[in-house]
Amino acid sequence: MMLTHPKIAKLQQLRKLSDLWDRSLGIPGTKFRVGLESLFGLLPVGGDVLGMVFSVYLLIQALEFNLPKSILARMVFNIIVDGVVGSIPIVGDIFDTTWKANTKNVNLLEAHLSDPVKSHKSEQWFISLLLGVLILVLVVVAVIFVGAIALAVRVFQH
Repeated sequence: MMLTHPKIAKLQQLRKLSDLWDRSLGIPGTKFRVGLESLFGLLPVGGDVLGMVFSVYLLIQALEFNLPKSILARMVFNIIVDGVVGSIPIVGDIFDTTWKANTKNVNLLEAHLSDPVKSHKSEQWFISLLLGVLILVLVVVAVIFVGAIALAVRVFQH
């Protein structure tokens, strides 16, 4: 795929956003980096939902590159794993520091653009299906954790 100037700019923007979210903050004394997602993920319920929303935003922006179904499916898988496992208290917070779904997804995009597989672009129905699955997972994660918070509040009130 021949990249035009606007597409190069879009790719650079997606890389900057994924770096901000996944690895913008260095841990002093180490080479390990985390991003804003690791910080927001510490917030009960909202942090993980916000992380998934951000990841879906990056995916929607990547749709401009007419990626094949296989790449889109891998990107959606990365987001779902990040959202579901990341929402588990404590374990999910640790997981979020290493999984870095947005970085994985931009790497997939860049790898495809540097050596595009000869395939047809994804049909609109497939893209709609993937986005529908992501929205469903996002809603389920939000409902489960809002329910858990509500239950915890009720238990502590008694």
